[in-house]
Amino acid sequence: MGGGRRDADAAAVAEFHRSLSNWGRWGDDDQLGSLNTITRAKRTDAARLVTSGRAVSCARPLPTEPAADNHKPVLHHMIGTASEGYGGDFFGMAPHGYAVSHIDALCHIFHEGRLYNGTSAERVTAHGAEALSIDALRDGIVSRGVLLDVPRQRGAAWLEAGEAIYPEDLEAAERAAGVRVEAGDVLLVRTGRWALREERGPWDPHAALAGLQAACLPWLRERDVAALGSDGVSDTVPSRSGAFRLPIHSVAIVAMGLHLLDNLDLEDLALACEAEGRWEFLLSIAPLVLVGGTASPVNPIALF
Repeated sequence: MGGGRRDADAAAVAEFHRSLSNWGRWGDDDQLGSLNTITRAKRTDAARLVTSGRAVSCARPLPTEPAADNHKPVLHHMIGTASEGYGGDFFGMAPHGYAVSHIDALCHIFHEGRLYNGTSAERVTAHGAEALSIDALRDGIVSRGVLLDVPRQRGAAWLEAGEAIYPEDLEAAERAAGVRVEAGDVLLVRTGRWALREERGPWDPHAALAGLQAACLPWLRERDVAALGSDGVSDTVPSRSGAFRLPIHSVAIVAMGLHLLDNLDLEDLALACEAEGRWEFLLSIAPLVLVGGTASPVNPIALF
């Protein structure tokens, strides 16, 4: 499907909430959303991709230092040192935002007072989420991972902050990689954010960040991806979709039940894909089992 380089405006995004909905597809009490597309057969097929044994992390180090792109640094305090006779840590974090590598639970985003599958937003309480929380993923996510490296396809090291990705960019990256995104895949989209940051320093991603324009949403639904990840937050910032500030988050999580992985580090993975000569791999993601949680830090591991 080629969508053309046309922005999806606010009216289109509002319609996507209806036309791309997975509500009821896997039952009224479904907690997994698009992860249901990962079948046992999909996992066993993905396991066959492990041939060289190369393992690559897709996570950033937990960011403890404040910066323009890290407004809520991770807290790390030592509670055991040589003085106490043992090593011990305390750490705390707010995983959402633009710094921590994390996965969003399906209770993270609301639209018109509802969560995925029509669940009332009132079920996200001061004591945690009563439905669609991150502990629903206690068995982990294991499937075929596919990396689409958009800057590589364009012959660039990175996309500029605020640059948008459209459906034909995804398809061009597929052709360049010799791979096709299929049902049950975990799709990772590289924008080159961290290469850009290394070159120019940190900037405020609330103002500008490369990512997918909302016009990509029908493409994601058509391909039936299980989860979507990026080195940004999947959304382009600004969104170019009017009142919808993060339309990928809004439609993907609430309407499609699509878990999003934000702020991944895909630089080493891109190098590994080049070295291995393929952009598909076994991907394993193990969120923390936080009952009632809206997110979890993650360290996805790609195996070749």
